[in-house]
Amino acid sequence: MSPAADAAPETARTVGAYVDFDLAARVAARLAPPGPAVGRAEAAEVVGELREAAAAAAAPVAATARLQQDPSTGAAAPALVVDRASWARANVEAFRALLAPVPVPLPEPGRRGARAGGRADRATTALGRRTTGGETGALLAFLSSRVLGQFDVFSGVDAGEPGRLLLVAPNVVQVERDLGVDPGDFRRWVCLHEEAHRLQFGATPWLRRWLAGEARALSEDLLSNPRDLGERLAGALRGLPELLRGGEGAGAGLADLLQSPAQRERVRRVVAVMSLLEGHADVVMDDVGPQVVPTVATIRARFTERRRGRGALDVLTRRLLGLDAKTRQYADGARFVRGVLGDVGWEGFNAVWREPAALPTPEEVADPGAWVRRVHG
Repeated sequence: MSPAADAAPETARTVGAYVDFDLAARVAARLAPPGPAVGRAEAAEVVGELREAAAAAAAPVAATARLQQDPSTGAAAPALVVDRASWARANVEAFRALLAPVPVPLPEPGRRGARAGGRADRATTALGRRTTGGETGALLAFLSSRVLGQFDVFSGVDAGEPGRLLLVAPNVVQVERDLGVDPGDFRRWVCLHEEAHRLQFGATPWLRRWLAGEARALSEDLLSNPRDLGERLAGALRGLPELLRGGEGAGAGLADLLQSPAQRERVRRVVAVMSLLEGHADVVMDDVGPQVVPTVATIRARFTERRRGRGALDVLTRRLLGLDAKTRQYADGARFVRGVLGDVGWEGFNAVWREPAALPTPEEVADPGAWVRRVHG
């Protein structure tokens, strides 16, 4: 008998075999809109201001949140100021590192007339991975025009490296122009929020590993049934990046892919944690803001109105992508943080970063007192 015949049949592959991440990066970079027109001197000024604002935000954010960078994570690297294409490519690489190792069971041999591992199966897989890669890149290209900044949670998480703080310069310039606010104040204000996210993970090293583990487990759950694998994989990739960047994809689209109550509960759990992170960053930003941003009240009022979306097309787009769910996360999370602070102050609130068991449940996000009673007894 030949060695090939002796070999055990292939029963599983990984997400990396089904997604052309290189194609996703190329598509994302090619389709990302260029952003507002700025001269070379203005562009250099924006980049310099954002870097300085991010560095200056670290101390007041840490003082307000009563948190310190964990020494084991190393010194925080300077913020990376990027354009839209670079942001999209960075997210493709982050999702490659996060999702590529996730196992995916093969369809049953002989299904649709193709033996698993045979020529037809390989051709179908090759076509599917290019299609899914193209869809992923196109989605990230679209979203690249909507993100002001992002702490890249998954970059280097398996190697124990600190994450990266990305600031998307064209979007910052576009929004400050749209809102008609002071550019310097707006840039400082944006950096307060993003530095709060960096501090959350820098002070709590286990949190990145926990979130990555939950994301991979959820991905494996979503893809555990090999039926209609291509469709389920494309749907999972459309939903998971939004969920994990801040909960934007936690709406009905992702939930429709889930089969069991346990899977849906896992999504609810991750959404609750993302609400905590977004709400905490907003509260810290608002508490620090008056100290360093003279026009913070104007900026907050105009930006909050912008979050609600404007125009029928924008409202429809937000609903389709789950961006309305993102807006609710800011509000729900901020109410939770304010509620806990009113009961036990910052020192009591910071018990939330102690261990996974101390993170709020979905029910506790809606009832801060329940979290206080459970954690503080």
